[in-house]
Amino acid sequence: MKVLGIETSCDECAAAVVEDGRKILSNRVATQIDWHRQYNGVVPEIASRIHTEWIRPVVREALQEAGLKKEDIDAVAVTNRPGLIGSLLVGVSFAKSFAYALGLPFVGVDHIRAHIYAAHLEREIPYPYIGLLVSGGNTILCEVRDFDDIIIRGATIDDAVGEAFDKVAKFYGFGYPGGVAVDRLAAKGDADAFVFPSPRLYKGNHPYDVSYSGLKNAVINQRRQFLRPGAADTPENIAASFQKRAVDILLKKLFRLCDDTGINRIVAGGGVAANSLLRKKVAEQKNREVIFPSLSLCGDNAAMVAGIGYHYLKRGDRDGLQLSASPRVDGFRKNYP
Repeated sequence: MKVLGIETSCDECAAAVVEDGRKILSNRVATQIDWHRQYNGVVPEIASRIHTEWIRPVVREALQEAGLKKEDIDAVAVTNRPGLIGSLLVGVSFAKSFAYALGLPFVGVDHIRAHIYAAHLEREIPYPYIGLLVSGGNTILCEVRDFDDIIIRGATIDDAVGEAFDKVAKFYGFGYPGGVAVDRLAAKGDADAFVFPSPRLYKGNHPYDVSYSGLKNAVINQRRQFLRPGAADTPENIAASFQKRAVDILLKKLFRLCDDTGINRIVAGGGVAANSLLRKKVAEQKNREVIFPSLSLCGDNAAMVAGIGYHYLKRGDRDGLQLSASPRVDGFRKNYP
């Protein structure tokens, strides 16, 4: 089954063709970074307007790269949640129109589930495993039992880890996108120059929850009080020390979840899964199997949408023309020990 995937949840306009949930025939991503760089962040109205201009040519390019005509497509999968509502609606509207015109089945796909599935495009991964979804909008630790059987064990109670990277980078003018800029700058700095604080969550929070608001504010507003005596207060050292603490916060909860569940297979996904320090620290775990997708599959892309969409379609799931978009994270089971 050749599935056309469409992804427009934020500022990436993407289309891909994936065969039988694994074989990537094409994967086109048109980025809007240059349009949003001057604002140091995504402007939703601009993003949705650009999607309306780009979605048709990007889909055409995906078909051409796959060596297919639109009549060769068997089904359509599209991201319809969560994300920027205006951007999502562009992709959903196009997908419904494409499927309706050709009489094809189509299905809406959850962006978070698609990110977790991304690594499956490159290798066979047995269930269960611990899923680590880290991006600009979401930070989730979960137990994955099947492609759509995902139990959230922990999440951020405030800022997502990627959001913290973006805001620190914006404040100090490190560059845009923030995660990439911090990672690049941190490679030149001393990660021990600053001793930034770890959050202390209240007893009412769950054991695998994380928080990044306090760290972000400490780095932005109080950094000098965390500077080690004799260390240099430089952009490189700020980036390196902030990145080290951000990753430490995440890994502490991730490894605790592995220990408590007895599941020692970790599969990561999302834009922050491309972070070099995160990949290095997780890979150092000798007693755990760690799987990261290729860098091209960490960010928003349509191959992951088409890939997981195939499994829904194979199961017989279909959506009708009433399918709409939602900005919210929903439909997940939550179970905190």
